[in-house]
Amino acid sequence: MSAVTAPGALFLRDIRAVLRSRSQLYSSMLMPLLFLVFLGNGVSEGLSPSKLSAGSFTAYLVAGVVVMASVFSSTFSSASYYRDRDSGIMRMFLSSPHPPRVILLGKSLAGVFIGIVQAMVVFVVAAPFVDFEWQYGLVPGLVMAAAAVVLLNVMLSGLAQALASRIQTMQGFHLVMNLGLFPLLFFSGAFFPIDNLPVWLQVLARLNPLSYAVDALELSAYANGTGGFFGLWLDFAVMAALAVAVYALGLARTPKLSYSGA
Repeated sequence: MSAVTAPGALFLRDIRAVLRSRSQLYSSMLMPLLFLVFLGNGVSEGLSPSKLSAGSFTAYLVAGVVVMASVFSSTFSSASYYRDRDSGIMRMFLSSPHPPRVILLGKSLAGVFIGIVQAMVVFVVAAPFVDFEWQYGLVPGLVMAAAAVVLLNVMLSGLAQALASRIQTMQGFHLVMNLGLFPLLFFSGAFFPIDNLPVWLQVLARLNPLSYAVDALELSAYANGTGGFFGLWLDFAVMAALAVAVYALGLARTPKLSYSGA
C-alpha cells in the first residue's frame, strides 16, 4: 500500500467505525438541533427581535448550532484515536512503512469529513424552518456557508489531534476540550450578539476563532447587510490561516503509545 492510498484506507476505516457507532453519529447532530428547537422557541419571546440580525432568536441560533455540531464532532471523533491506541492497533499502524504523519492524516481526514457532513445536515435541516435572507443568493450563500464549515472542521480536527497526541487519557482529553471549547462557543456570538457585551468580553470575542465561523455563517445565510459584522474577507482569512496552522500542528507530533499497554 502506497503513501497515497494509506490515508484513504484509514479514512474509510474510521468512517465505517462511526457509521457503526450510531449513538455517536446521532447524538452529535441531535443535541444541536434540540438546542435550536427548545432554546430558540423558549427564548424568542424574551429577546427583542430588533436586536437580532436574523429577526428571531430561533433563526439567530442556526449559526451557533452548526458550529456546535462541529465542536461535538471533533470531540467525539477523537475516541477512535484512543481506542486504536489502547487496543494496540495504533502501534501496528505506526510500525508500517508509512511515516506517522501519513497515518495521522488518514485518521484526521475522517474526523474532518464527519464533522462537515454533520454540521451541514444540521444547517440544511434547520433552513426550511427559519427565514433566511440569502443576501448573496441561495447558491453563493450555501457555498460560503459550506466553505466556513470546512475551514472550521479542519481547524477543530487539527486541535483535537494536537491534544490527543499529547494527553494520555480520553477523560483528560474531553475535560480539556470541554473547558477550552465550550467557553469559546458561548462567547462567539453563537447564542447572543457580542455587540451588547462589556468591552472586555467584546475584545475576547474578537480573539475567539469560533466567532469568525459564526460571523461567516450569519453573513452567508440570514444577515441583511454587513453592518455590525466582521466581514467575510476577514472571517475567511482568519479561519484559513488558523486551519492551516492548527492542522499542521496536529500532524506534527508522533503520538505516544505508552498508555494501557498499547
